[in-house]
Amino acid sequence: MAIATLFTALFVCMFLGMPIAIALGFSSMLTILFFSNDSLASVALKLYESSSEHYTLLAIPFFILSSAFLSTGGVARRIIDFAMDSIGHVRGGLAMASVMACMLFAAVSGSSPATVAAIGSIVIVGMVKAGYPEKFAAGVITTSGTLGILIPPSIVMLVYAAATEVSAARMFMAGLIPGLMMGFILMVVIYIVARFKNLPSRPFPGFKQLGISSIKALGGLALIFIVLGSIYGGVASPTEASAVACMYAYFIAVFGYRDIGPLKDVAWRNEGENILSASMRNLGYMALGLIKTPINKDIRNVVRDGAKVSIMLLFIIANAMLFAHVLTTERIPHIIAEHIVNMGLPAWGFLIIVNLLLLAAGNFMEPSAIVLIMAPILFPIATQLGIDPIHLGIIMVVNMEIGMLTPPVGLNLFVTAGITGHSIGWVIKSVLPWLVLMLAFLILITYVPQISLFLPEWLDSMRGY
Repeated sequence: MAIATLFTALFVCMFLGMPIAIALGFSSMLTILFFSNDSLASVALKLYESSSEHYTLLAIPFFILSSAFLSTGGVARRIIDFAMDSIGHVRGGLAMASVMACMLFAAVSGSSPATVAAIGSIVIVGMVKAGYPEKFAAGVITTSGTLGILIPPSIVMLVYAAATEVSAARMFMAGLIPGLMMGFILMVVIYIVARFKNLPSRPFPGFKQLGISSIKALGGLALIFIVLGSIYGGVASPTEASAVACMYAYFIAVFGYRDIGPLKDVAWRNEGENILSASMRNLGYMALGLIKTPINKDIRNVVRDGAKVSIMLLFIIANAMLFAHVLTTERIPHIIAEHIVNMGLPAWGFLIIVNLLLLAAGNFMEPSAIVLIMAPILFPIATQLGIDPIHLGIIMVVNMEIGMLTPPVGLNLFVTAGITGHSIGWVIKSVLPWLVLMLAFLILITYVPQISLFLPEWLDSMRGY
């Protein structure tokens, strides 16, 4: 009866349009009130513990804030220029460069909607002007943007790590090869389509221009090596790396590129100015910029936007942890696990059910909420069936990617609709061919676990584990 009450209350609240965080908290308290030995007074303590006892969650606001600085600070534009100069001369190269730009930006932002917004707002218009069909351009960007939660650092992976208490660093390691593989598959398909449809390419700009664009993009791309290099090398935890990433993103956006903040439009070197005087002038401006940062309108807007997203996500997480607490105290995952094991369902059959459940949930819920609700239920069953928890996590993340592309709650669909000015229906049609490709990729990731597990296992062997 407790199971029926918990899930019925949850789905009724969601159907009535209640915010997911409130729905999770309300259904949990209702179940505690009628079926649990816990008192309602324990709810406040659990809400506090859900955030304070999960050190990994501290990385989320840092990564969100670093993404906000990079999205606003012109990093996306420089990454796009670098990708275009690198691969734009190949047939269909503009679309392939868009995928490459999404992959690179995903590695510094950790968010799918942010990737679509930052890259798509520039690239879709450019592709249409170059002669690409608008539907093709929109479909490529909407799909490529999903790599934001698969290529580390990923906020969804951090949420999974917090919900199941697996290593966030190992999740980041496991997501790298699948993310690169998905990007490569998209680029190969684009090249094949471009050959058949005779899509345009642009002339190779020359190695000098490629060098210039790569140097300009290096400030943003260095963040990839700082974050992933420190985590994979065992120098820093994901939380520590996220704090460094946040500070680096602030300095590169405000003092490096100077697209926002108190030094906006201040040139590094004026015409006819010698290097010594330019250096002294910039040192003075930087000192002044540090003082002005707290009162600067651009910086305050970026911090406010990052805080809004962080508070929203952490409030969902706190209520989802309460939901998971009720699941655990009522032994719901164990009861479900025992039924599935007693049915004699093999691991491959269980994974089919997992994918169907997650694909269905992806139509109606936000990825982090799905992970927080489903992970505590699926995790104990998977471990009993011998499925690696890291592999299960990557399967869930790929399902969440597909959920970004499916109505009615596919976030990437809404972002692309806003960029292009077309209806959601038009965007859905543009994404359908790529959705088939994503489903094929999901099958590959589900039944070839070494794609996900090779890198973490190899790095463990290098360290002697």
